[in-house]
Amino acid sequence: MRGFAEEADAGLLSPVSASPLVAALTGDRAVLAAILAVESGWAAVLEKAGLAPAGSAAVVVSAAEAGRYDLADIALRAQGGGNPVIPLLADLRKNVAALDTAGVGAGKAVHTSLTSQDVLDTALMLLARNTVHAVLEDLHGAAAALAAVAAQHAETLCVGRSLTQHSLPYTFGLRAAQWFHGVAAAGRQLAALEFPVQFGGAAGTLAAGTVLTDGTHATPFSLADALATQLGLAQAPAPWHTNRLAITSLGNALAAVLDAYGKIAADVLFLSRPEVGEVAEPRAAGRGVSSAMPQKQNPVLSVLVRSAALQAPGLAAQLHLAAATFNDERPDGAWHTEWPALRQLLALTLGAAGHFRELAEGLQVFPAAMRRNLDLAGPLLLAEGVNAAVAPLLAEKGSRSGKQQLQDVVDQTLQAAPAEQAAAYRKLLRDAVPAAVVPDARLAELLDPASYLGQSVEISRRILASFPDYVSPNANGASRG
Repeated sequence: MRGFAEEADAGLLSPVSASPLVAALTGDRAVLAAILAVESGWAAVLEKAGLAPAGSAAVVVSAAEAGRYDLADIALRAQGGGNPVIPLLADLRKNVAALDTAGVGAGKAVHTSLTSQDVLDTALMLLARNTVHAVLEDLHGAAAALAAVAAQHAETLCVGRSLTQHSLPYTFGLRAAQWFHGVAAAGRQLAALEFPVQFGGAAGTLAAGTVLTDGTHATPFSLADALATQLGLAQAPAPWHTNRLAITSLGNALAAVLDAYGKIAADVLFLSRPEVGEVAEPRAAGRGVSSAMPQKQNPVLSVLVRSAALQAPGLAAQLHLAAATFNDERPDGAWHTEWPALRQLLALTLGAAGHFRELAEGLQVFPAAMRRNLDLAGPLLLAEGVNAAVAPLLAEKGSRSGKQQLQDVVDQTLQAAPAEQAAAYRKLLRDAVPAAVVPDARLAELLDPASYLGQSVEISRRILASFPDYVSPNANGASRG
């Protein structure tokens, strides 16, 4: 039975999240430990407030060691009450009674005035806080790496693509800066989250807590605040049994991180195609292999990250669906659907964060291939800039304005074979625009990709400057590739 519980978290069909760290922070054992931490933390709060016998908290802490409990057995028994807190609580009380050899009455400190939703919601906040801290560590590392790439390649020319087609001259520094922007903005949103303690009792009125604290200096609110401090969570002004913004905000922030990662992974997958060859993932022994083709070097890091990004929206939507259908003062069913969705979203984000950091820190960049691909469109790529600069200088020919004359040049060029379009555009443009109107030197300048980058470098600089906490002091180090 115990083996089944441990193997259920192995992640055989979710390789992106199959790691010891993900299992340690989001697996069944982590959930169990978080529930027990809430119960032992509550015992400490009650003892300190004089509402539980002296010495009871130590007994509960000892009884709350996660290794004492059978995960599979608790999971099966959870079907009887609809959540894992109920059977775990029964086992905890037995262990407390067995360990209370001094007879201090430690059982009085277990779960007093709480309800199962108080414990499980708070435990999931603990789980989320620990996982988010780990995600942010990897996110900061990845963001710093992207900022360094952006700085190193601020003026590295490449081609911009719009609706799959070559659009305008671009810089790889701007592309990396935009990648960084998405990651850093998502990281800022994630870092701003609060993880509130849950308290409310059986129906969210704190009735049992009121009885418990009657005649003392404590109140249910002071006890809840003390529990938040004990566990390192945020205080909550009121119970949030059916107000699920804490959960949906967490889901939104996690999904935003995976959105940012997924966009970059999709770009890397395209840019690392052999016929494009502008970037490559870092290599590692045994990675990217094929079961049939020995020559393959699959971009597996990007594949794994993208797999997580494609799953995130559905999981976040499930959290919103649950929140919108929390009926009465404590819900039936909707609450239960949060647990697997939230935990899977945490696991996917944490798993993807590690893979993405490795991708960002080891990304190989190939400027020569970028220039080769930029040159495929030839001077035709500069048509927008040429039209803007030259059209006002051309006299009308019949009913054709300067803009229309230059559009005729483009239209005629596109009738030529792709390999001939560069030469065709230069000739047709020179024929349409006399040297007296635009001298050769000026025309050459207009057809130089480096002359039509707009504010690419400044945009990159502004992005990096907007997120100084995510930029490494060594962002201007040596170029890769």
